[in-house]
Amino acid sequence: MTQQLSLSAFDTSCQGVNLAPCDGELYLVKQFYDPQQADALFSLLKNHIAWQEEEFLIAGKWCKVPRLMAWYGDKGAYYQYSGVNHQPLPWTTELLAIKDKVEQHCGHDFNSVLLNLYRDGQDSMGCHSDDEKELGENPLIASLSLGDERMFKLHHKTRKITLDVVLGHGDLLVMAGALQHCWRHSVPKTRQLKTPRINLTFRKIYWQ
Repeated sequence: MTQQLSLSAFDTSCQGVNLAPCDGELYLVKQFYDPQQADALFSLLKNHIAWQEEEFLIAGKWCKVPRLMAWYGDKGAYYQYSGVNHQPLPWTTELLAIKDKVEQHCGHDFNSVLLNLYRDGQDSMGCHSDDEKELGENPLIASLSLGDERMFKLHHKTRKITLDVVLGHGDLLVMAGALQHCWRHSVPKTRQLKTPRINLTFRKIYWQ
């Protein structure tokens, strides 16, 4: 029987508490940006990021990614994702300001960010791990959510454990340690009426 844990009830008191029951680190900071700040960031990013509709390779067939995407970062921070080599767009002033705030909180520097725009409840992220070699052995990934809340699901790779984390407007989720080796995560589709959501996942790319 699969053990399912819901983390939707956690609030700012969970800062510094590892929410993963085993094999990795998972930290949730509710309203890392307060609602007014988050509103302003959402509007700015939605209207000024160079969003792209991409395709990914699955079973030898190219399919449309069910969300809009953008990749920004330092020069040379290339990222291979779903069979596509992404070249980073140069940082904007606003993205650098967000990066600086996230870095100060995490005590970790980042050189790139993947942005996803979920237009409605039918836009989604398939189950996967961020375990590509260019992210390093135990990557620290900081994920900022803006806009409508969505369910973030984690599945342990070898144990029958799942985690459900509701990510809301302005929330920051930090994944670290062995989490990417031992867990997969996704943002599933939902039949609920959903307005747009933007997610920024800050990473550090290592290259030769």
